[in-house]
Amino acid sequence: MDSMRDRFADTVHQLMDADPRVALVIAEISRDRLQGAITAHPDRVVNVGIREQLLVSAGAGLALSGLRPVLHTFASFLVERPFEQVKLDFGHQGVGGVLVSSGASYDMPAGGYTHMSPGDVALLDTLPGWTVHVPGHPDEAEALVRAAVAAGDDKVYVRLSERTNAEGRALDGTRFRQVREGRSGAAVVAVGPMLDTVLAATEGLDLTVLYATTVRPFDAAGLRRAAIDPVRGTAQVVLVEPYLAGTSVRAADEALAMVPHRLLGLGVGKEELRRYGRAEEHDAAHGLDAASLRRDISAFLAS
Repeated sequence: MDSMRDRFADTVHQLMDADPRVALVIAEISRDRLQGAITAHPDRVVNVGIREQLLVSAGAGLALSGLRPVLHTFASFLVERPFEQVKLDFGHQGVGGVLVSSGASYDMPAGGYTHMSPGDVALLDTLPGWTVHVPGHPDEAEALVRAAVAAGDDKVYVRLSERTNAEGRALDGTRFRQVREGRSGAAVVAVGPMLDTVLAATEGLDLTVLYATTVRPFDAAGLRRAAIDPVRGTAQVVLVEPYLAGTSVRAADEALAMVPHRLLGLGVGKEELRRYGRAEEHDAAHGLDAASLRRDISAFLAS
């Protein structure tokens, strides 16, 4: 199976072939994978080198000129390092673009903390108007990149990862997809690459499992339908996100504001792990492996 980043490279090349408005801005990262697009459209591919603030500013400039820019590099270099440019050059100037990251929270532990970005979605959450997609499979990544580029002049962030689920799921716009139905009045929301692990962790438990590939806008109506017990009028929700723990707790809390509810946000902890190890070791350290998730979800429901 190809990776999400490979699929992105093929997809953006096809989009540039089909639409003369689409432009691509990179900062060295993935240059080898994007060589087809670079060769075919040298007038619409800009490689700024390892200057990420310029990457974002150049992309916003292309948007001001009427193009639909697609910006790509590692998440820590696309959202965190040039955050001021994201805030001002896209937000303040009122233009749109598509930011496509790779690397996720810790896909490349050997690269060190500079290449880790567990806080990217939470950081974007401080800005208005951003759509955030978190695919869990290359097929979903392709569909979401295509949707993002076609989304008029919207501001869209697509968070790619080397971690994938075994199979892609059919997407229903920005709505959460129910993949397992329970009767207990409790729901677990698995975001992007976390789905397979969540399904393994909750096997045999009476829970509804929702799958989210778009987290902003947050599917408040879908969460209410799945999580509110029609008899008790209460809700219990666990959010399992592949980035900073609790990132979507506020959104879920607002969705359930009219009913008594309990929330548990699981994800990457704030503490920096200085022994970088393998991605799977980071999962275990942050409680995102199947055994840890089952323990924490069971304890939450039992309490």
